[in-house]
Amino acid sequence: MKALRQILLLPLLAALVFAEDNPIEFMGEPQCGASLSDPNKALKINLNSNANCLWHIQRSENQTIRLIFSYFKFNPSSSCETESIKVYDGPSSNSPLLGQVCNNTDAVPVFQSSSNSLTFLITTNSVAFTRNFFVSYYYFSPETTIENCGGSLTGPSGTFTSPNYPAAYPEFTYCVWHIQTTKNSKISLEFQDFFLELDQNCQFDFLAVYDGLTTDTGLIGKACGVSRPTFESSSNAMTVVLSTDYANSYRGFSARYTSVLPSPPEPDTSLTCSSDRMTIVLSKAYLDSLGYNETHLQLNDPSCRPVTTDQVIFSFPLSSCGTTKKDEDLSITYTNVVTISESGNVITRKKIVQIIAKCIMEKNSTLEVIYVTENNIIQNTASVGRYNVSMSFYDSDSFSSPVLESPYYVDLNQTLFAQVSLHSTDPNLLVFIDTCTASPQSDFGSITYDLIRSGCKKDDTVVTYQPLEHYGRFRFNAFRFLRRAPSVYLQCDVLICDSNNESSRCTKGCVSRQKRETSSYTWKTKAVVGPIRLKRDRRAADHLESLTGTDAEETPNLQRYSFSTLSVVVLISNIIIVVAVVVKYHMNCLSGSGYQKIPSSY
Repeated sequence: MKALRQILLLPLLAALVFAEDNPIEFMGEPQCGASLSDPNKALKINLNSNANCLWHIQRSENQTIRLIFSYFKFNPSSSCETESIKVYDGPSSNSPLLGQVCNNTDAVPVFQSSSNSLTFLITTNSVAFTRNFFVSYYYFSPETTIENCGGSLTGPSGTFTSPNYPAAYPEFTYCVWHIQTTKNSKISLEFQDFFLELDQNCQFDFLAVYDGLTTDTGLIGKACGVSRPTFESSSNAMTVVLSTDYANSYRGFSARYTSVLPSPPEPDTSLTCSSDRMTIVLSKAYLDSLGYNETHLQLNDPSCRPVTTDQVIFSFPLSSCGTTKKDEDLSITYTNVVTISESGNVITRKKIVQIIAKCIMEKNSTLEVIYVTENNIIQNTASVGRYNVSMSFYDSDSFSSPVLESPYYVDLNQTLFAQVSLHSTDPNLLVFIDTCTASPQSDFGSITYDLIRSGCKKDDTVVTYQPLEHYGRFRFNAFRFLRRAPSVYLQCDVLICDSNNESSRCTKGCVSRQKRETSSYTWKTKAVVGPIRLKRDRRAADHLESLTGTDAEETPNLQRYSFSTLSVVVLISNIIIVVAVVVKYHMNCLSGSGYQKIPSSY
């Protein structure tokens, strides 16, 4: 009987553990609004379009409420006017507004009431999109303090740990550390040890790091699980927040911060090149040192004038303001000249200065070079930029409507349309898709499958389109990898050429690698898109979600659901066995049956 009790106890313990990790409020909570009176609660909320949902939190206890939105996902194209979470300090939406969360909120929003009630309202616009939120709250007494929980750190370097470290941190912990070092320095934060509760979106226990002395904006990053993250601020101030819930506490962290030496001062002149603009910046102090001001400057096209603030800035499209373009096999070079000189005078005794600005687009980077000539004295500076290239799937060969959903669910053998787009103001550029590789993983470190290689089709279903302006297009039929890999990612090598060069790589089509010239392309980059999944996988995921009430794509604890189901089955089976044994025993007693010892002489 003792062994039987132990067998029965194991599934029961497993069920209790499951219940602790997955509180009942996750399952069957009203999707649009509720009145909540629990001392603490966590809610996973999924809303669609045109929602206007109100949640009330109120108890009779005279305590304060802390409300945390540790994960939120609005419609990506929404604005704060059309979609938001509004939090009110009181029992209704007529109470004072504490704050608002929307698509551009750059923080982990935390709100604290002034009394024992809070209200929050979530509104969504008419766009069809599933919005996801994870919100938790708990009541607490502000006068209750936790040792080693937050504070101000002002030395050039220092260390701090989570409360109770290396023992488990307390439940409902909210600690804020403000770090500030000397002016003109930055702060580097490293962790010698780090162990918080793990989940995919760091919703339960998490560490948040902010770039400054507030937690309202400037989120550098959020971390949880087992790792050793590093963070660096852009100034001499940083804020670190530790937030924990009611369950699954671990040993926390041990951190060290150091101040980083000031960055070198900005040069007197600088150049920035993007795929569509050239921006030349000159300091007024530099011009003053030469005896000039902004009225003495002109580009190749004198009608293009600078904007003057505390600096003098020329910013113009690559194909304008007298910019010249030269195709040099391995690169495309855009050149313009800023001339600094006196005008309208017969003679001058000042130096004539020319700043030759070049944007050199080559291989996988953009190299920007400035030549400053002062009576044959040449100075130069350089910086790095990139062409702006994107890749998307489209719903037809008209390439007018991009597919916005991710993952992109498709039917097996469905025709898929892909487009690579170059975002540039130069009209005389072509995009050529050199190589496209598929993989079941986004890092392309496992099995791969070539769709296109060196401009040549490697899959029978691939159809490529002629290069059109700034677009490279192709189509293929959907497939899946064997061994039940659910996703397919696509990575393409893209070449960009001058359309006026009739012998460029973009005009040659399929060329075997052995025959390719080393200087056959102008600029090369990679574009990745995915994942693609089969619709039957989506139906299976939706069925699993309907059974568990959990988003199978975003919840990392699905294995524990399966284990819980197995535990319940084992528990029920064991109960049936025990009942059967008891019933049989009583039946034997009623029938007068017994047992007799076997004689030893047999």
